[in-house]
Amino acid sequence: MVDLVRSAGRISRVELAELTGLTQPAVSGIVRKLIADGVIRETGAVVSTGGKPRSLLELDSHAAYGIGMHVSPGAITCVATDTLGGVVARQAVATSAGGGASDGAVASGTHAVGGMADRIVALYRRFVDAVGLDPADVVGLAVAVPGAIDLASGLVPAPATVPGLEGVPLRDELAKRLDTRVFVDNDASLAAVGEFWSRNVSRSDAFATVYMDGGIGAGVVLDGALLRGASSNTAELGHITIEPDGIECFCGNIGCLERYASPAAVAELARGRGILPAPDADALGDDALFDLLARAAVIGDPDAGAIVGQAADRLARAVLTLANLFDLDRIVLAGAGFAVAGSIFATAVQERLDARAFARRIHPVRVELAIDPRDSAAIGAATLVLQSSVAPGHGPAARG
Repeated sequence: MVDLVRSAGRISRVELAELTGLTQPAVSGIVRKLIADGVIRETGAVVSTGGKPRSLLELDSHAAYGIGMHVSPGAITCVATDTLGGVVARQAVATSAGGGASDGAVASGTHAVGGMADRIVALYRRFVDAVGLDPADVVGLAVAVPGAIDLASGLVPAPATVPGLEGVPLRDELAKRLDTRVFVDNDASLAAVGEFWSRNVSRSDAFATVYMDGGIGAGVVLDGALLRGASSNTAELGHITIEPDGIECFCGNIGCLERYASPAAVAELARGRGILPAPDADALGDDALFDLLARAAVIGDPDAGAIVGQAADRLARAVLTLANLFDLDRIVLAGAGFAVAGSIFATAVQERLDARAFARRIHPVRVELAIDPRDSAAIGAATLVLQSSVAPGHGPAARG
């Protein structure tokens, strides 16, 4: 019921009865309880159909707040969102605190159980206090991490992209320290949750988010729920083979998309070819160099354009496979990798789908850019918390 209100934006009780198949008295009873709980509200607007005017219902944006964090190699981004997925506050800090991301950790067997969890907890408490949120209105914390995750145990297995996360039971360590519900999930999956929720995507849409930051991943939402798979490590787009005799990948596969189209791969190729748009560009890290190349490509530099365009073409090949597998009709590109040259990637993907998608003669596949690509994972993390509170059933069980 809540998800129908979310996807509609505004909807009447009569429409809810038609969509759910419930009787109007049953719908009225559910709506009454949701209004009493502060989850939805009457807007005051009415729809006249010639009979009794119908009042409209919408989610109450102030019903609750979720806190989401994205832990990447360079930074921890923290956001607070309202029930509609709107960002009400944001903060970013360096992942490393002095001696590294795991500085201050206390070894316990193979697990470094201190540093990263303590850093996240300290940031959470400072952030909630600084924003001025009533802790009673905060319904939980979700942390987005790159790469594989054991969702059942909350463990980040090796190899971890972020120092200080490898082998750490992050969810349980956070739950011990915080008096709130805690989730830990993959960044690409959470970006998909956030885009689905905040864009009012219908449950009937076959929806996906392609996420590019340090690596490349995807999240698929079917029938209003995130596709999880056996271990919640689905749609690893970056590890689809695009070059059968290509470069060996850390995952054990050969010729993975991530080795050819990720920011690190593009930066490595540019250094090898001597395509450096600024005098000191060679000293930049992979992400900074990629952004520089992307900016140069956007303004028409032919050499940078060739490298970025090649990456976009390879990504488009993989996205075509994703679209054909799940018969998608809407795809959003999210993540820091699309923040500068998103238009180049979106155009390449759209053109490939328009020309080659299996079901293109039956329905189009729409490609869009995230409104805030760099913060998509953090926003999605906060959204997962809110989903689990006001519309249970979309995400994994929380701990804490």
